[in-house]
Amino acid sequence: MEGKTFRARLERVDEVRWRIPREARADMRVDALIYADDALIEALGDDPALEQVVNVATLPGIQVASLAMPDIHWGYGFCIGGVAATDPAEGGVVSPGGVGYDINCGVRLLRTGLSQDDLGDRLEHLIEALLATIPTGVGRSGPYRFERRELETLMARGVPYLRRLGFATDDDVSHCEAEGCIGDAQPEQVSPLALERGADQCGTVGSGNHFVELQVVERVEDEAVAAAFGLELGQLCVLIHSGSRGLGYQVCDDALRALRGVPERYGIDLPDRQLACAPVNSPEGAAYLGAMRAAANYAFCNRQLIAQQVREVFERFFGRPWQRLGLELVYDVAHNIAKLERHRVGGAERTLCVHRKGATRAFPAGHQEVPAAYRAVGQPVLVPGDMGRASWVLVGRPESMERSFGSSCHGAGRSLSRKASLKAAKGRDVRAELAARGVIARASSRRGLDEEQPDAYKDVDRVVDVVHRAGLSSKVARMRPLGVIKG
Repeated sequence: MEGKTFRARLERVDEVRWRIPREARADMRVDALIYADDALIEALGDDPALEQVVNVATLPGIQVASLAMPDIHWGYGFCIGGVAATDPAEGGVVSPGGVGYDINCGVRLLRTGLSQDDLGDRLEHLIEALLATIPTGVGRSGPYRFERRELETLMARGVPYLRRLGFATDDDVSHCEAEGCIGDAQPEQVSPLALERGADQCGTVGSGNHFVELQVVERVEDEAVAAAFGLELGQLCVLIHSGSRGLGYQVCDDALRALRGVPERYGIDLPDRQLACAPVNSPEGAAYLGAMRAAANYAFCNRQLIAQQVREVFERFFGRPWQRLGLELVYDVAHNIAKLERHRVGGAERTLCVHRKGATRAFPAGHQEVPAAYRAVGQPVLVPGDMGRASWVLVGRPESMERSFGSSCHGAGRSLSRKASLKAAKGRDVRAELAARGVIARASSRRGLDEEQPDAYKDVDRVVDVVHRAGLSSKVARMRPLGVIKG
């Protein structure tokens, strides 16, 4: 059945929710629920992502609904923006397609004690210095190389291991999701090829939509929460977006090969082979989770080492230690992950396997997994937009636990494929267009800027407005881009 057919089955639930009922197809176990306003639904058209949300609704053990955030677009297996929770006690499965190839692709936000005025007319020089120092682009290696035993330790211990090496502080650890280390990682499940690919890529940005961006706090929506996050109007910040690089890609590729034929072995009938999966409590499910957690810890460390290089650039540029510049971590969140979490369903608390594929955890005030520094207000939710418009800092809301398994959107979401973006950029100078907007953009290739031009993305303000109105997360601060480096 095509996406066009499912669009015809969309039912409006309220101003920002749309439902495809489980009766739309015989194999659906739960409804499909999409968060979007009228304009976003209209723009979605007959995107095959709608069919993907329906396909996920067929997974064994899935709870409540197959969810899609307003940044929904087509992905591998799950749509980007997909959220699904399965119950291992009911035969619930884990699916690599519900995490993605870039395991723990995510973002971290560094605040500074600087304002835009402190830059003067040196913005372009600072962006050039970041590009000269931080490796970007396909296959680039970085200044940090880990031998096999060190790499396995890093994947098992995450950012706390970098703290021991002097590359992270106590605050860096405490201000990461899961404190920068997902437990029960099993580096021994990671293939030699994945280890080889990851040996010299920790601390590198990579390509695609990954970046390091200098931003200014343009608008504060919630002064009390912004103050708790250490953010104020006019402040310079740095947003880092990257993941597990070649190591994570290989872990996913290895898992998909290993899972061929596994669903049939457990009597699981799938509408799409890209949803290859295994019961969470099976040997195959445990092996994937162990390797995925190891790759996720690698990604936390990757962003930490990028942040370390950002701090070094700022030290040289401003001639002061980064501590005196106030270059501190606000938060680091994962976008592509599957985690065992406690959630209440049907009046009972259960341990669920929550897949977030292009979605951000958004836990509310009082939750024990929110850092102590933020527990009174809630978890920071970081939502990058595009190079030419804005990004947002949000905060988790109690309603997210009831409506989305503690999840929110992860970004603006693509409106054009990379191929379509390249076609749209033909004959244009995207770098010059961004400069006209006041944004200094640098990349290792022109293609990187063309693929990631602002027109390739939905309006992040509209996407954020949906999750705000839905009560999944609320607005704290709007961040305007000043300069960016990309692969």
